[in-house]
Amino acid sequence: MKIVVISDIHGNLEALTSLRETYDELWVLGDLVNYGPNPGEAVDFVRANASLVVRGNHDHALGFDEDARCSAPFREMAEAMKEYTASVLSPAQKTFLRELPLRIEREIDGVRFSCCHASPADPLFAYCPPDSPQWKEEIEGLEAETLLVGHTHLPFVRRMGGKSVVNPGSLGQPKTGSPAACCAVLSEGTVELRTFDYPFEQTIQKIERLPIRAAVKAALAAVLRNGGLPTVSRT
Repeated sequence: MKIVVISDIHGNLEALTSLRETYDELWVLGDLVNYGPNPGEAVDFVRANASLVVRGNHDHALGFDEDARCSAPFREMAEAMKEYTASVLSPAQKTFLRELPLRIEREIDGVRFSCCHASPADPLFAYCPPDSPQWKEEIEGLEAETLLVGHTHLPFVRRMGGKSVVNPGSLGQPKTGSPAACCAVLSEGTVELRTFDYPFEQTIQKIERLPIRAAVKAALAAVLRNGGLPTVSRT
């Protein structure tokens, strides 16, 4: 079985529809919405195509009208786009986000997977970069052999004591220093991190037409063009 894992779509329809990987199942590790100009379309795509979806902090914020708890460099962007996103999502789409589970366990071909947005201990908000010592504690209590997470927008595979932590990176708002979208492919016991180009300038053109402050538009465009620059400490 071939599984494509994506995370942190953030309403970026161009990145989402540029995903050309074939798959038996599509798994989504949260943050379908916010920052991007097409949150409703992103929700609808995931509802129609994904076999597994967990709730991210931005999904939670839109579903429950709460704070996404972003870092200072991203807070203004997140708050401005939350207001816009809330205005265009339908009640059914907000209900879908609100009802997404925080964690899902799956077994495929004899391999057990644990899936969440941030970490098992704090599935919405914990920020654990690739080299964080916290990962050892996070996987020790899991029965699953592989932990799948998103949230940081930083792709990595880290193996510890016979278990693995896999982050596919962000599909819709990469923070790798490149605008290329990120995903992971699970197939026949292997994990491969992949990137692909998408027409991000089309996304930026849509952002420029949104009814938000010019400074927010410029910041969102810079993040997409520069792959996460200016550098931030957490999402």
